Amino acid sequence: MKIKEIIVVEGKDDTIAIHRAVAADTIETNGSAISKKTLERIKKAQEIRGVIVLTDPDFPGNKIRQTIDRYVPGCKHAFIERGAAQSKRAGASLGVEHASDDVIREALANVYTTDNEAFTSEVTQEELIALGYLGGPGSKEKRAILGDVLKIGYTNGKQLMNRLRMFHITREQFEAALAEIGRDD
Repeated sequence: MKIKEIIVVEGKDDTIAIHRAVAADTIETNGSAISKKTLERIKKAQEIRGVIVLTDPDFPGNKIRQTIDRYVPGCKHAFIERGAAQSKRAGASLGVEHASDDVIREALANVYTTDNEAFTSEVTQEELIALGYLGGPGSKEKRAILGDVLKIGYTNGKQLMNRLRMFHITREQFEAALAEIGRDD
């Protein structure tokens, strides 16, 4: 599988995992404190070939996504489920480098593009509360499952509405995800 866009990852181990799974070029951020020089390289890559951001499914990975999105609008985003990014070693880290080749290829096949278009999610905050995705017992676990099914990554309660809007998740996509979750229960 050859990827036209340049994939932005956090470090060298992620690059090795990407090269193991697909033929692609990468840019490494070297952690969440992305330098101005790295942001400029990502911006140039976006202009020439396009960019796919594939960071770890954790807080620092999300921070990197947000920084890149602010500086380089219009990037594509690929997400790996937290469970698929967990190291097999007890107490080890969570990261792209631990994902299997199939998981990486699936994430790259299901990318989302952010844009600056105005989009209001058809799903309301009240609905998310009523369905138990916000502010209730087990809501964190439910959001993790929803993020995996929608392929938008894990979010905290405040971020969920933003991700639904940012990735233009429609009512139909949301309801299909709920149906899939219901079948899996």
